[in-house]
Amino acid sequence: MTDFLQVHVTVPSRDEAERICSAVVGRRLAAAVQVVAPITSVYWWRGETNRADEWLLFMTTTAQRFDELAACVRELHSYEVPQIVAVPLVAGTADYLEWIRRETNPERDA
Repeated sequence: MTDFLQVHVTVPSRDEAERICSAVVGRRLAAAVQVVAPITSVYWWRGETNRADEWLLFMTTTAQRFDELAACVRELHSYEVPQIVAVPLVAGTADYLEWIRRETNPERDA
């Protein structure tokens, strides 16, 4: 498994995106979050096809911090079943990956 991840989360509003971004970066669960919006999502939910405008969050973190990041997102997310999926970063520049590691270190502010 890779040490670094990009975590994708969709949210229903800009306000919720801002709340989650501030929390995960503030708690050092992600080094950075990019917000892409709006997007249109089409999905099955409770036996019906749904369509919704959403905001997409790309979070950079380490595999070590994923479980805590996912728990934080769940705590703040309004969906019953939020999309929280991680994609491994298979390559990146050494200085950028080291920055991710440094900024998600839970002892950084200790």
